[in-house]
Amino acid sequence: MADAVSICNLALQRLGAKSITALTEDTTAGRACNRVYEQARDSELRAHPWSFARTRVQIAASSTDPIFGPAKQYQLPADCLRILPTNGTNGTAVQDDWQIEDRKILTDATSPINLIYIKKVTDPNEFDALFRELLAARIAMDVAEKVTQSNTKKKEAKEHYKAVQAEARKVNAFERPPVEPPTDAWITARL
Repeated sequence: MADAVSICNLALQRLGAKSITALTEDTTAGRACNRVYEQARDSELRAHPWSFARTRVQIAASSTDPIFGPAKQYQLPADCLRILPTNGTNGTAVQDDWQIEDRKILTDATSPINLIYIKKVTDPNEFDALFRELLAARIAMDVAEKVTQSNTKKKEAKEHYKAVQAEARKVNAFERPPVEPPTDAWITARL
């Protein structure tokens, strides 16, 4: 079973540092891992449309309309880290005139809207194996200098992170069909 400590220990192992028994451990490595784990996890989840973190919901419009501008507002789910572009009503894309403000989607689209988004996955057992590897590489890169006091180790960790990131994203991309880019009204008007 994977957990935050095992992911951090994989990162520390790559740096040649001693392992930890808990993120709350009062050691340099424990404090460093505790400080970066959640931020690294959430930013890596947000940075790419990972298949294991994708989810779908239908969202009803808020009972309060925006003061001006778009006709409706929709509250983002609490675990939403990133909205993916294939959203809207009846399986179609949200109109071009939507924006996010104050964790709400403002749009003229009618209720409910279909939303596909990247959710905040906190259980490492739900992570894809390559994402766990990527997260360990990211943590190693983030804590390398603090834990090892070596710029060389930090540079090696950064190179390893970039290689793992490319591989993880490539494999994840094979699990999804190609997505047609959104149609731009300016381009179609010229056709």
